[in-house]
Amino acid sequence: MRMRELKLHAVFSLVALWSLQAIWAHGFIPNSALLPSSGSSLTSPPFAALADSDAFSPAPGAQVVSSRDGNDRHLEKKILIGLAVVAAALASLVVSMICLWMSRTSSHRSEKDTNRQPALDAEKGPSLHPVSSKWSTAAAKKRRVAFIEYEILESGTNGFCHETILGEGRSSSVYQAQLEDDSFVAVKRFTAGDANAGRQCQNEMKLLSRVRHPNIISLRGFCAHEEAKLLVYELMPNGSLSSQLHGPARGRTLSWHTRMKIALDTARGLEYLHERCRPRVIHRDLQSSNILLDYKFNAKLKGFGLAVTANEAQNADSIELPGTPGYVAPEYLQDGKLTEKSDVYAYGVILLELLFGRKAVEELSPGLSQSIVFWAIPQLTDRSKLPNIVDPVIKDTMDLKHLYQVAAVAVLCVQQEPSYRPLITDVLYSLAPLVPSELGGSGRVG
Repeated sequence: MRMRELKLHAVFSLVALWSLQAIWAHGFIPNSALLPSSGSSLTSPPFAALADSDAFSPAPGAQVVSSRDGNDRHLEKKILIGLAVVAAALASLVVSMICLWMSRTSSHRSEKDTNRQPALDAEKGPSLHPVSSKWSTAAAKKRRVAFIEYEILESGTNGFCHETILGEGRSSSVYQAQLEDDSFVAVKRFTAGDANAGRQCQNEMKLLSRVRHPNIISLRGFCAHEEAKLLVYELMPNGSLSSQLHGPARGRTLSWHTRMKIALDTARGLEYLHERCRPRVIHRDLQSSNILLDYKFNAKLKGFGLAVTANEAQNADSIELPGTPGYVAPEYLQDGKLTEKSDVYAYGVILLELLFGRKAVEELSPGLSQSIVFWAIPQLTDRSKLPNIVDPVIKDTMDLKHLYQVAAVAVLCVQQEPSYRPLITDVLYSLAPLVPSELGGSGRVG
């Protein structure tokens, strides 16, 4: 039932998404459609302002004509845009009526569907079930996660020395370890005695021991030693997207096509969590430092300590409000409302990072910071500025139509009103044609 509704929603959303991209490509994005509202949410959809012809700006290089021909062309634009809006409204009405009909039809088959649900879930994705709080070899075998002796990890990290640290977080540190078979792994050591760290560790093990996807980090094993809890992952030699963009290299190793590949891989991993896991999973901490890159720059999601299922997200009172500044959706901060669209907002922030090379939050001066969303959106009201404000590393290296399309997707993803954001499935199908087939997309180079 949900999959059929999602497909119908995807059709309408893709039409809206591609319409916005096409309009942007011709220079007709109105300022009011992109600027963030001063309130807690937008007062109108991003497409509503398209009916206001006075808001249109001419495309770069276009001549302003004051004759009757200019007025006729202006009228033609209004008519075309009006037809597009009417078509979108009719499509929305049709989709809503079909969804209502399917909902009523499914209610008569609820008892039968309930009996068949386990088989359907097994076909669509892995089922996630609570795990025991006990750390034991038996539990590991049950979940196909290897138990690794503490002494092996201690030896492989030279006693967890500082030189082997790959990264540090609020409740854990990650080390590079060399195992007895000379393979290298990443070892995440959670802070001993920290109840919050213990919950995150348990949460990561529960999720990652169940899911399998090329764009989600693989859990190799776990260890429990006295109060210490450790998880062992595959090692990603190119580190995180954050370190590549904002570290010493400053994005020089990331070409336009590589960035689009990373964006596509991230969307695929997120789409797996949102649409294929049963129950569905919300990451809750999606950020550029939680996207890891292997030696071919294939991207994989990590950092599942704060992840929740969609069922758990409905009980907002039982969920603390974590998250990284700059990536947290406004409705989550203001009302504690958590849905898959919260992840989509964070994904939009990552797209802006890939486009502009800026951090999610830039410190302007001591005590004064600026979000990339509120920096970028005003800049995007005039598409002619876009080629000049992209990351200098990738400037003049891409098809401008592709640049406008990615920017349009990013703008929709960071809309303050969650209902205006696309599903991650819509984003996936929109970006795939922009990535060369040899990099995992469906497009061509040149």
